[in-house]
Amino acid sequence: MGINMLLEAGATMDPRMFGLDLQLLFDSGLTLLAVFVLFLILSYNLFNPARKVLSDRRERIKNDLESAQSDKEEALRLKEEYEAKLREVDKEVEQILADARKKAQNNAKKIEDDARKDAAQIIERANKEAELEKQRVSDEVKQEIVSIASLMAGKVVAGRIDTSVQDALVDETLKEIGNDTWRS
Repeated sequence: MGINMLLEAGATMDPRMFGLDLQLLFDSGLTLLAVFVLFLILSYNLFNPARKVLSDRRERIKNDLESAQSDKEEALRLKEEYEAKLREVDKEVEQILADARKKAQNNAKKIEDDARKDAAQIIERANKEAELEKQRVSDEVKQEIVSIASLMAGKVVAGRIDTSVQDALVDETLKEIGNDTWRS
């Protein structure tokens, strides 16, 4: 019994692996439709956000590149401005140094002129002082002569000397003092 049944069941089977009937086609179509709907749902829920992330990333990279380019251009512009300012500063430094040199030369000339004036004043003062000293010495000599003359006069009076003796004494005194004293 067991073998007979198997043989009977084998006789009714088709030699194909699976039977292509209407139900199989319907199930296959339904499966394809479910896969397509699933693809659309996944595409909407997974692929579109991934595309959006990639698009946003691409946009961000593009903006970063543009920003980097504009920053580079700005840096070049600032560098040119900086170099121009450095050149201006160098010119200003040269001008300031030239002005300082000119001022120093003018100050040196003024100091030199002032020193010459001061030296001339000192020399003039020294000459005046020498002249005054000479005058003072001359006055002292004259006072000495007067005192000597009064001593001589005292001797003359004491000895009752006549005028010829008195003249001789004055001449002798003048010779002792010297003629140079009266000339200077």
